[in-house]
Amino acid sequence: MRQPYNYNHQVHQSQRSAFAALFLVLLPIFFPNLFAPLGRASPSLFSEWNAPKPRHLSLLEVALHWKTPIKQLFDLWSPLPNQGWKPCIDSADTPSLPERSQGYIQVFLDGGLNQQRMGICDAVAVAKILNATLVIPHLEVNPVWQDSSSFTDIFDVDHFINVLRDEVSIVKELPTEYSWSSREYYATGIRATRIKTAPVHASADWYLENVLPVMQSYGIAAISPFSHRLAFDKLPVEIQHLRCKVNFEALAFVRRIILIGETLVNRLRDPSGKLQASGTAVLRERTDDTEKGRAGKFVVLHLRFDKDMAAHSACDFGGGKAEKLALAKYRQVLWQGRVLNSQFTDHELRNQGRCPLTPEEIGLLLTALGFNNNTHLYLASHKVYGGEARISTLRAMFPLMEDKKSLASAIELAEVEGKASLMAAVDYYVSLKSDIFISASPGNMHNALLGHRAYLNLKTIRPNMLLLGPLFLNKTIEWSEFQHAVINGHKNRQGQMRLRKEKQSIYTYPAPDCMCRA
Repeated sequence: MRQPYNYNHQVHQSQRSAFAALFLVLLPIFFPNLFAPLGRASPSLFSEWNAPKPRHLSLLEVALHWKTPIKQLFDLWSPLPNQGWKPCIDSADTPSLPERSQGYIQVFLDGGLNQQRMGICDAVAVAKILNATLVIPHLEVNPVWQDSSSFTDIFDVDHFINVLRDEVSIVKELPTEYSWSSREYYATGIRATRIKTAPVHASADWYLENVLPVMQSYGIAAISPFSHRLAFDKLPVEIQHLRCKVNFEALAFVRRIILIGETLVNRLRDPSGKLQASGTAVLRERTDDTEKGRAGKFVVLHLRFDKDMAAHSACDFGGGKAEKLALAKYRQVLWQGRVLNSQFTDHELRNQGRCPLTPEEIGLLLTALGFNNNTHLYLASHKVYGGEARISTLRAMFPLMEDKKSLASAIELAEVEGKASLMAAVDYYVSLKSDIFISASPGNMHNALLGHRAYLNLKTIRPNMLLLGPLFLNKTIEWSEFQHAVINGHKNRQGQMRLRKEKQSIYTYPAPDCMCRA
């Protein structure tokens, strides 16, 4: 059951604001260390609280009161038509599983959930290439969020093994005679069974020439690092099909993640035709025919705007001198100043579409595309740089915006709270179930969902960064011109099938490798 809203909240708002202001003044005196970069997951509190004012005020004033035309609403929320493609991953001539394996193969995967997801798919493919028995991949502790979630915490391991049982031999753990081959063993010295020279996007031949001999000599080979270590081109058709089979069929989330995801989806869809607004007990009745026509539909916005991205982009986000200094210091600490974008001015970066969209800018984009203040919008985001102050403008445009914590109680989220990979898995599940998905900027989650939703023929909007950068630089642009440019610039960026080109990821563009003409 959802927790009841505390109606005394607004009554005591002014009192809390006064205390907060006093606290902010005294905080630097008593806790000076809080105002320096704390680490990758903990941004400077001062730079977060020094919230910027809206940077596109003239556009924002129109967007806040914009009434979307009925036809635009209808077109926006209409599902994609059949595009003539269907999943095609079961090859009739797939070689049967050999009776004898060449040995065991281990991989150690770093990065976030979606980078690890792609690494798991590649690991299965490499095991197939080598005729090896794959040990369930080890997920490294994420250095950003310090999440130690394992494969079995996130994915249904029995389903994984069962779906692939005719393709690859997979075991949950090593037999006793190989129990010495562990993460700790490889961290304490140079080991003959560890492969640490796998090049990025290595060919199948590289694995046959460099990993197979080690496995044949010792019965086991451990590859670390392994992210992005298998090519996307010049591989047998059955290997490409297998990678997609892992990604789209074998990797299913554990039941607790599915249950939380379904709870969120059901509350977003609200089949009664009523929506309980986030943080309030107000029920909004839909009376307009167009609104009734899309009752229960929702869009997911993946807002990737964390401190790492903000700092690495070297862009100016309107937080003033304090924010610029904080991000510059953060860049120096993490990357010793070696950030390619820092050699360009903010104007040059924006003109090239290389700056992440701010919450305000993504809100203006959504409004121009036809989303309005009656839109059910789910915010998929781990931590926004600047906190609630940074997303307040977005919330003003979309007052029905929800997230995990507004839709579910602390008790319901207890099993995933504080675990970034599990929270990301919940967001992935909800994103896959949404009517429309849009990501504010490229990244692993954007790429993973772009491919998965293309595989299922679901609408996904890809922001045109090269268009939007110059548009937002134009401080005199009027709403009609802005909206016209946005609509025209996104006509062919709403889920239309795009065929994979050489060197592009099969997980982002599954056609034509894993799909065939219907």
